[in-house]
Amino acid sequence: MDRRTFLAGSATATAGALAVFGGATPGSADEEDGTGSWGDHVRSITAVTQVFGVGQKLVAVAVEYDSAIDGSTLSTSTFAVADRTVTKVYANRTADLAQRGRDGRYVIVELSPDDTAAALWVTKQGPGTPPDDGSGDGGGPGAGGPVVGDTTPGGTIVAAKATLTQTGTVTTTRGTRYAADTTARTTDAVVNPIVDDFQQLSFSDPATGQTLRYNLFVPKNYDRRKSYPMVLFMHDASVVNVATEGPLVQGLGAVCWASPEDQARHESFVLAPEYGSVVIDDTYEPSTLFEATANLVQSVTQQYSIDRNRLYTTGQSMGAMMSLGLNIRYPDLFAAAFIVAGQWPTAQAAPLAQKKLWILVSADDTKAYPGEQAITEVIQDQGTQVSTALWDGRSTAAEFAADVRTMRAQRTPVNFAAFEPGTVVPSGSTTSAHMATWQTAYAIPGIRDWIMRQSL
Repeated sequence: MDRRTFLAGSATATAGALAVFGGATPGSADEEDGTGSWGDHVRSITAVTQVFGVGQKLVAVAVEYDSAIDGSTLSTSTFAVADRTVTKVYANRTADLAQRGRDGRYVIVELSPDDTAAALWVTKQGPGTPPDDGSGDGGGPGAGGPVVGDTTPGGTIVAAKATLTQTGTVTTTRGTRYAADTTARTTDAVVNPIVDDFQQLSFSDPATGQTLRYNLFVPKNYDRRKSYPMVLFMHDASVVNVATEGPLVQGLGAVCWASPEDQARHESFVLAPEYGSVVIDDTYEPSTLFEATANLVQSVTQQYSIDRNRLYTTGQSMGAMMSLGLNIRYPDLFAAAFIVAGQWPTAQAAPLAQKKLWILVSADDTKAYPGEQAITEVIQDQGTQVSTALWDGRSTAAEFAADVRTMRAQRTPVNFAAFEPGTVVPSGSTTSAHMATWQTAYAIPGIRDWIMRQSL
C-alpha cells in the first residue's frame, strides 16, 4: 500500500483534478477575467494531517489555484468547511502549514484540532480512546488480551477528507478576483507529514515462523559510510491488528523520533512494528511475536549501517511491558529504554539494574504505578542509583523541560518520574490515567535527548 494514500486513496493528478473542477488552465480567459466558479481555477485540494498524543487529526486543507494568491485579501471567512472550525487562512507556496504565509498558488485553510470531526484515529470508545480491555488502569492488556480479540481491530483509521466552500472572494497577485461560490468541493489528495516518511514493510522470521508487518523510517540523508542509532517503538493493545500504519497515527510514540526537529539533533532510524495479535498480557507469557521482534531488530540492523551500541527501545502499556521483557531476555541488545506505563514481575527484574532506563507513569495508574515502583525497588536493592520525582501532568512544555533537566542533573542510570495524582487526566475527561500518560509522555522535551545520548 502506498504510504501517501492509506488514508484517502491515491492523489489525483493535475490533469484529473482540472477535469473534476471544470478544466480551466493557466492563461485562459477564465483566469484573466475571473469568471466561472471557483472550481474552474482550482488545480487540487489536499487534506493535511498532524499526529498528536491522542492520535492523528485532519488539521488543514490546502487549495491549489492556477495563479499566485494575494494572502492579504484572505480571512477566516473566505472559506467554510463542513463540520469544522476554520481558525486561520493564508497563502503559501507549498501545501504546508506555516507560521507566516507567503503569496503563492496555495491557500492554506487551517482547522481546529479540537473539532470532533478532526479525529482520524478512532476506537470503540471514541477518538483517541483505547478499548476497555478489562484490566482497568493496568500496565497492559488483561489476561487473555483485550475484548477486541486477535482479529477485530481495536482502532480504526478514518479517511482524511474534508468538504469546503469558497465563501469569500479570492484575489490573485495580479488583481484577478475569484468570486465566492456556493459550490462545495471535496479534497482529492492527502499529505501526512512525518507519517509519509515511513516505509511499510514485512519481515518473515525463519526462527519463529511469524510474519511481522512494520514501519521503518530511514534518515533522509542516509549515508552507508556513517553509523546511525535506531529506536524501536512498540504499541499498546488498542492498535493490535489494524493497518500497518497504525503505530504511526495512534499517537506520538513512533513519529516523535522522526520529526525534523529530532532528526536535526539525532539522525536515527525508527522501527515501529504492527502486531496482528496481543504479544503479552498480564500473565507475562509472551507469544512468539516477542522473539520475532528481537529478530526483526537484528535483521534491520544487518540491512543498514546501524550502530549496535546505540539501539533503543520504547513502548506504551503492552509495548512498555515488551521493552522491559526484551531488556531482561536480551541484556546486551539495547543501550537505553523509555518505559511508558508498563510493568513486569519483580522476581525477574534484577537484570534491569544493569540498564539505562527512563520510566514514566501516572500515580493514578492502579497497576502500572505500583508495578514500576516495585521494579525500581529491585533495581535499588541491586545497588543501582535511581532518581525519582513527582511531576504535575498539567505542566507546560517549558515546565516539563525544567523537570527533565533537574532529573538529568542527578546523572543516574535510572530515572523514575510519576505524574502527581489528579494531574495527568484533563478536567472533565473520561480518559484513563493509563492512557493519558502515553498521550503526554512522548511530547515532553528532553527525555528523548537523554535516551539518544546513551550507549552500551
